[in-house]
Amino acid sequence: MSDDDVDVRLRDVVEADLEFFLAYEHDPEAVRRSRFTPRPREAFLRHWKTKVLGDDTVFVQAVTVDGDVAGSIVTWWDGDRRFLGYWLGRPYWGRGIGSRALALFLEREQNRPLHADPAGDNTGSVRLLEKHGFQRTGTVRQGDNEHVMLVLA
Repeated sequence: MSDDDVDVRLRDVVEADLEFFLAYEHDPEAVRRSRFTPRPREAFLRHWKTKVLGDDTVFVQAVTVDGDVAGSIVTWWDGDRRFLGYWLGRPYWGRGIGSRALALFLEREQNRPLHADPAGDNTGSVRLLEKHGFQRTGTVRQGDNEHVMLVLA
């Protein structure tokens, strides 16, 4: 089956999804690319239950591929700016799934502008955002890492 034939969908996150998200966050290659330090299990679950699922200003969707949990896409407020983030498991990288999922998500998330700040050397993530209309606005340092700032007006 070609990747064009896979069924990419979004749905509300359920608690059972968190175990998949945790495993994806701890993937060594994902950590390297994102420059994000994975959280220990209890801290991860606490964050998701209180700051993501427990905050009605956060919009989050699970990404599924042929019914399997592939990752998540989320938007949240940071001050007066709405940020977008996503995380897909490595089996779903480089197959067009992120692009299809992001297109579906951007139809549902109507807040604009949206901001994103992927690690500067995560070229796949930067390209994905630019493909969907995000424009580079600069860079910012987060600890030892440089992140690309992008905005979708």
